[in-house]
Amino acid sequence: MSLRGRDALGGRAAIAGIGATEFSKDSGRSELRLAVEAVRAALDDAGLTPGDVDGLVTFTMDTSPEITVAQACGIGELSFFSRIHYGGGAACATVQQAALAVAAGVAEVVVCYRAFNERSGRRFGAGVQHREPTAEGVALGWALPFGLLTPASWVAMSAQRYLHAYGLTPEAFGHVAVVDRKYAATNPAAWFHGRPITLADHAASRWIAEPLRLLDCCQETDGGQAIVVTSLERARDLPHPPAVIAAAAQGAGRAQEQMTGFHRGDLTGLPEMGVVARQLWRTSGLAPADIDLGILYDHFTPFVLMQLEEFGFCGRGEAADLVAEERLPLNTHGGQLGEAYLHGMNGVAEAVRQLRGTAANQLPGVSRTLVTAGTGVPTSGLVLAADR
Repeated sequence: MSLRGRDALGGRAAIAGIGATEFSKDSGRSELRLAVEAVRAALDDAGLTPGDVDGLVTFTMDTSPEITVAQACGIGELSFFSRIHYGGGAACATVQQAALAVAAGVAEVVVCYRAFNERSGRRFGAGVQHREPTAEGVALGWALPFGLLTPASWVAMSAQRYLHAYGLTPEAFGHVAVVDRKYAATNPAAWFHGRPITLADHAASRWIAEPLRLLDCCQETDGGQAIVVTSLERARDLPHPPAVIAAAAQGAGRAQEQMTGFHRGDLTGLPEMGVVARQLWRTSGLAPADIDLGILYDHFTPFVLMQLEEFGFCGRGEAADLVAEERLPLNTHGGQLGEAYLHGMNGVAEAVRQLRGTAANQLPGVSRTLVTAGTGVPTSGLVLAADR
């Protein structure tokens, strides 16, 4: 059973620095070098030095171990290091882990990072090529023999059910793609800068796994992103206004699997994100109406709609209209569909920029942002707020 009450983490830590490499399709350098560049950029942004860092957090999927990154960056002793499993579901949880360490006094400055050559190296969208025997691999064994070999094919099962249940067409998903690419087109850091799309473009893109078209699927990216977390008190003395971690949560649903939980009953929702939503609202004391901006994990467009519904921004089956009418600003950096696929870490950075007032597509008066991590897997989320 997930938590029933407010936790004690909210407001204890803040994001003080963000840094990234360029986003490309062929970085021409190692994943370790990408990680180091991103970490150094984040520390420069925070006005800190490698010697100030005593903690590092990354993904289990990252190929650059914490001690290797520390050595390459010139970081000294570490009192805290941690990794989060479940691919993109780890994005916000890395920040949660860092905040927990800071709040508990285990570390003073923790850097979260993610770096990969996901386009020029291992391409996750290519699906399962080989897997060593593991307990979690058993679940995939029920899907792979029937041709469900890629993330797109796994999501397509839920997407098809969603359309059927609510009497919708694939155009419902196109609204997410159009909004993301609108913002990417005016974001110089985005891969699809200067290249917006229309609903007609979405409908004309080729099928990947029906009802998902090419423009329903995130891109593949080489790059790195890092986030600096420290106490709110210390962050206030650093160069940029702190992005307060008002709430952070992880969530796994009942009978959770990684992308293939088709036996759980209703396929039109994301129970794991429901767990996250309830805890974020409890701890932050906020409600959907209080949120100025949503940075929602968009590896596939249908799961953006389901997230909006899990968080209560609208009723079940109503999210496509919410997105089409832009009642809640979404993914102002262009998301993973438009800016870059960095397993959601670039979304955290965009929320920080919006709170600072420095985003490429800056919205007026942003003081509370919702950020989510990967869906269809055990996941995580954040509410970041301006320091008031």
